[in-house]
Amino acid sequence: MIPKDCKRLIEVDFPIATVSAHSAREKSIRHGHPSTLHLWWARRPLAACRAVLMGLLLPDPCDPLCPDDFKVKARESLAKVQGEPGASDEAIRKSLLKFIGDFANWDLATNPIYLEVSRGLIKAAHPEETPLVVDPFAGGGSIPLEALRLGCEAFASDLNPVACLILKVLLEDIPRYGKELADELRKAGDEIKEEAARELADFYPADPDGSRPIAYLWARTVKCEAPDCGAEIPLARSFWLCKKANRKRALRYRVSRPDSSQEVVPSIEFEIFEPDSDRDVPSGTVSRAKARCIACNATMSPSRVRAQLMEQNGGADVIFDDHGRRLGGARLLAIVVSIAQDKKRHYRLPSEEDYEDVFRAKCSLRQRNIQDSEHGFSAVPNEKLPLMSGTFNVPIYGMNQWGDLFTERQKLTLLVLSEKLRTLAGESGVESGARELASLAITRFADDFSSLCRWMPRETPGPTFTRNALPMLWDFCEIWPFDDASWSLWGSFQWVEKAARNIAVIRKPGQTQLSDACNSPLPDGSCAIWFTDPPYYFAIPYADLSDFFFVWLRRMLPHHPLLRDPFDDKNPLTPKEAELCQMAHWDPERYFHKDKEFFEEGMNGAFSEGRRVLMSNGLACVVFAHKTTEGWEALLSGMIKANWTITASWPIHTERPGRLRAQDSAALATSVHLVCRPRSEESETGDWADVKAEMDIRVQKWMKELLSEGIRGADAIFSCIGPALEAYSRYKKVETPAGNVVPLGGEPEAIEPHERGFLAYIFEAVSREALRQVLGEAETEGFEEDARLTALFLWTIQTARTNNTKETEEEEGEDVELDEEEEEQREAKGGLAMPFDTFIRITRPMGIHYQNWEDRIIRIKKGVVRLIPVAERQEALFGEEVSSLPVEFGVGPKQLTLFDAPGQVRGARVAGRASSKQLEDLTTLDRLHRAMLLSGAGRTALLRRVLEEELQEGKRFERLALSLTALYPEGSQERRWLEVVQNAMKR
Repeated sequence: MIPKDCKRLIEVDFPIATVSAHSAREKSIRHGHPSTLHLWWARRPLAACRAVLMGLLLPDPCDPLCPDDFKVKARESLAKVQGEPGASDEAIRKSLLKFIGDFANWDLATNPIYLEVSRGLIKAAHPEETPLVVDPFAGGGSIPLEALRLGCEAFASDLNPVACLILKVLLEDIPRYGKELADELRKAGDEIKEEAARELADFYPADPDGSRPIAYLWARTVKCEAPDCGAEIPLARSFWLCKKANRKRALRYRVSRPDSSQEVVPSIEFEIFEPDSDRDVPSGTVSRAKARCIACNATMSPSRVRAQLMEQNGGADVIFDDHGRRLGGARLLAIVVSIAQDKKRHYRLPSEEDYEDVFRAKCSLRQRNIQDSEHGFSAVPNEKLPLMSGTFNVPIYGMNQWGDLFTERQKLTLLVLSEKLRTLAGESGVESGARELASLAITRFADDFSSLCRWMPRETPGPTFTRNALPMLWDFCEIWPFDDASWSLWGSFQWVEKAARNIAVIRKPGQTQLSDACNSPLPDGSCAIWFTDPPYYFAIPYADLSDFFFVWLRRMLPHHPLLRDPFDDKNPLTPKEAELCQMAHWDPERYFHKDKEFFEEGMNGAFSEGRRVLMSNGLACVVFAHKTTEGWEALLSGMIKANWTITASWPIHTERPGRLRAQDSAALATSVHLVCRPRSEESETGDWADVKAEMDIRVQKWMKELLSEGIRGADAIFSCIGPALEAYSRYKKVETPAGNVVPLGGEPEAIEPHERGFLAYIFEAVSREALRQVLGEAETEGFEEDARLTALFLWTIQTARTNNTKETEEEEGEDVELDEEEEEQREAKGGLAMPFDTFIRITRPMGIHYQNWEDRIIRIKKGVVRLIPVAERQEALFGEEVSSLPVEFGVGPKQLTLFDAPGQVRGARVAGRASSKQLEDLTTLDRLHRAMLLSGAGRTALLRRVLEEELQEGKRFERLALSLTALYPEGSQERRWLEVVQNAMKR
């Protein structure tokens, strides 16, 4: 047993760069990876979990309390993969850290030798009893799965029923039955697919020429309300079908005008063609809920579009008369077909027969969709959808029930699949496990089989969940479920089977339980490691998102003990009120709001339970990656109140730099792993001066280490919080000389420490160190506010460097559908942005008054701060467009230079016109921006004259140009202009 005070390896050192590289790479690994078993949001990379667990479980060989027996056995084990380590304790430590970094590689995760060595090391560190690893917010199961891989015991719990079903399959069924379960799943999958395909064949027929429709491309429709029009408007964001090189296909239309003797409204007919360029393809008909009529060019307001779609329950279904003739509703735009012996996709226009197939499905569904008296719910999900602004916007378009997200033919298909799964024979453990796996395969398929899936120009369908929300999708794709593609039913079973066979190498089952993290079922002092990735404040509404799968799972497995709300037997959906998050929730029946205090109290309860169940010599680790200081403060406050002390903090790069949320923003690319120990009951009161001095030293040291690891920007800022808190969290309380207690949070504008709070001092230290790194220690105080603001802003939005820029097929940003609010933000002027909360925390300590710079270098809207692009400052800096700038600047007989000496009033006339007030007191940043604009306008001669005068005034201008060049994103217009300015200065 590791002595109580013996340091663990992770409290001393950790291979950040190596583990980060493997974690980031894991995002692009698909086949056989456990993450492909089923969708779960914000799943932790296995590489990071595996590496951190080893660091938590292994003692530091250099610690005097490290058992000698462990060192002997560590040398023997490591020799199998690295050769004999050196004789010193330091050599063993380095060898262990190298092994941790190497074993983080996914390619070695199932390697028998590496598995043997890792388990041998854990056994050597814990010879008396196999350590128990507990994760009370287990979610997708990455942490407990890696605990089992290392030979530990694992207890995983979650409040969410869908997560618990995934955990049971992942941690219990597959390790217990191994490849036998995968074989049984294949058998069950073949049976379900064959029977369902036969029963649904009439609704998905092949074409008369033998070709096979594999995808049906639909558009929701509304009626034009302009006078004398009334045309049906197909709501389509784009009319592109395929954008592949040398193979471009698109739709174009023609309008048939009314003939008083026959038609009463214009009609729109489509044709498929091969465009020569983008200009040949008509623009879409809808943007941010505004619809454009292609018959009369009138525009319908969002409110009227919503009103018409409300009447259609979202508009995913065709409206037929009693004889099966289409009257309105969803309209088929094109059919994607596959021809035997031809791998290319082909396209055809829809026919009357295609609508007849849909009408037959509608009639069949009407007969089947009855109340299930045995189970107490309808065959098709009629549970209510919540309305959550920015996350669940579909209810404002009429999709009020979960079943409304699917077309009638899709609902019929999922209903048949559910029936086939329920009738699978066999009650043995492996057969029961196969039914659970099959239910996950079917709901996994549902992610690619709703009216919120789109056909993408790379000729693949996109899933429902391209992000953590359900936004409106105007034109959508309905796939043929029995194709042999990866997104079909067959493909879903294949994904699950491959994952199961890969996980089967772990033959040690864990334990799963539906449980509240604030009320653990475990006894006191029962676990060696308490390691969890808790909810992120208001980042992801797990419960509401998971209802998409839950409503179908409970119909496939109606008596399953995990698929229920443990607090309310009458709740037909997943538990919401006890879920730890901070958000307002609009339930159709009621409204409840969970605020910061709710989240903080819940975190305190969860951490208190973690402290209770942890052994006296145990360790805890908490993962956090929220981008707002509010989220951090709530999490840390819960930890401090629960009597934890932070002993280490490691940022691990876990996110793709190219993902949608990371583009030109301060979204985090790393997850910070806070290592904690229970604080001693005998802990003393800390002296404020000593704690602050230690914090300053820790921030300076840690910032340099982070930068050496390629971690910068928001990642570095939040990664410094852990080390900075080590001194503070060591004490039960920290007091000033006057006896006032310094709290964790407070009022950042205050002066006294007991009012301001410790976090404000952390951000002050981080901001100061960041400016030192950017502008140089000697120059930091010499720059004006706007230069410091811009430098801090640009530094903060930088992300950790990574070589892994490949995006997975499911996560490419170009085809992600945005809701109206996000579109507005993306289309707002200026692409560089960060949350206001983060912005104010880093700028305020530096004496920056942001109000002075609004609409001058920054814009603030809806809690987001954007840096105004330099190109948009033309008029403010020159009074006219750069493209028409004169060769000379002057007024009257005296020739004036573009910039006068610093501090003097600028009274230059521009093109014979008096300058505005903005031109009177130009800062160093203003003058640099003017030089950048001149470089962009190609005014080389004038630029050189300006730079000559600037360089005569001192080094500040040159220093700022050099600093900002390194900070602006590569490829940005500002960086290109700055490089031209720098080259001109060198000449």
